[in-house]
Amino acid sequence: MKVLVVNVNTTTSMTDAMAARARQAAAPGTEIEALTPYFGPASVEGNMESHLSAVAVMDRVLAHPGPYDAVIQAGFGEHGREGLQELLAVPVVDITEAAAHLAMLLGRTYSVITTLDRAVPQIEDRLALAGLLARCASVRASGLPVLDLERNPDRAVKEIAEQAARAVRDDRAEVIVLGCGGMAGLEEAVRERAGVPVVDGVAAAVKLAESLTGLGLTTSKIRTYAEPRPKQIIAWPLSEHLGMRPPGDSVSPGMGEPAPVAGDG
Repeated sequence: MKVLVVNVNTTTSMTDAMAARARQAAAPGTEIEALTPYFGPASVEGNMESHLSAVAVMDRVLAHPGPYDAVIQAGFGEHGREGLQELLAVPVVDITEAAAHLAMLLGRTYSVITTLDRAVPQIEDRLALAGLLARCASVRASGLPVLDLERNPDRAVKEIAEQAARAVRDDRAEVIVLGCGGMAGLEEAVRERAGVPVVDGVAAAVKLAESLTGLGLTTSKIRTYAEPRPKQIIAWPLSEHLGMRPPGDSVSPGMGEPAPVAGDG
């Protein structure tokens, strides 16, 4: 089984950290390949950057020659999962939804600890869209920019753990979710300080991807995530690594094969 873990930002050291956590969580026989987008922001902190990274992630996945059995979108609260599901038949797992699903199996309520306060509404919106907000006790910000998670890991653990403890005490959260892909690997330290289960989205997404693939399940193509209609799309793909397909050329989506993105119509 091969699982692609796609970072939503262009910071390769963060991609490497996510890959390490994914491999730690993966079962024997699961191959993890981590991808960094060819273009986009160094960190994703807001709606504009999130929409830009969604295009970059789709571009990066389409550039991969395959085959692969599942794709993980490793950005918390970010846009783009639905686009990947249209383009691919293999399971696509977003770390936001994966972490929340697992958290709800461990306690009645959960809280998300994220980076900057500006990310809170975006995460709440993504959880609401996925039908996962009702049991979310709170989304709390640590006040740390995404890239500071690597620059000052000791401070990151301190600030995240402090907000986690407040969520348990003040918001009655029973489980904590780490609300950033860059927090991968911090769950044990936060759990020691908060005293409740802590779920990392990257690890959660790996286990869900393995389960879906092992059960032989694929993305439904009957309606919501049907393949994109073949038509001319100007200047797509954006990446020089892909190159435009000639008009009328298309590839039917399958296990790790992209859906058509260019053609007549």
